[in-house]
Amino acid sequence: MKVYFHLSINGFSNSYLVKNPITKEALIIDPGTITQEIINQIENEHYNLVAVLITHHEINNTRGVPTLRCIYSPKIYTADLGIAGNDTIVLKGDGSFKAAGLNIKYLSMPGHTSDSLCFKIGRVIFTGDALTAGLTGNSSNSYAEKNLLTNIEKKIFSQTDNTIIMPGQGPPSSVKAEKKFNLSFLKLEKHDLH
Repeated sequence: MKVYFHLSINGFSNSYLVKNPITKEALIIDPGTITQEIINQIENEHYNLVAVLITHHEINNTRGVPTLRCIYSPKIYTADLGIAGNDTIVLKGDGSFKAAGLNIKYLSMPGHTSDSLCFKIGRVIFTGDALTAGLTGNSSNSYAEKNLLTNIEKKIFSQTDNTIIMPGQGPPSSVKAEKKFNLSFLKLEKHDLH
């Protein structure tokens, strides 16, 4: 598996192109903007784009979907019915599926929003906006925040320390770094001590 990072200036959000050199298939996670560079990375090496994974239905994560549907015929994997259409697979809860010859686990992350997902491929977790380097995603209230922190701890922090985190915004991180330095969890620990 090869992962290529793309920054969309619109919303400063990250998109990821994931290629499987064995099957010559690719998928895109959170296509904020589809650029000529992304198309070239698919076409120049004769890859077949078979899937689009959406971590959260927000314009910064989905803006490129119509463009991709015009050029390719990918299956769209999302937790949001709002994206539903031809070749859309709506994911609920936690589970797994196979796309581009890769085993993909999906993890529901209620707390950020009700339709937020993370995708784990190999030892890489694409967290969308649920978890960024040093911070957790925004929540609408204290109950939602506690729910998000619980889900991150249970589903992400339980992974091996060397698991790489590829967030929807900001630089990559690791499970080990987030357990040690994430401000939301440090505040929680400080609050629990008092």
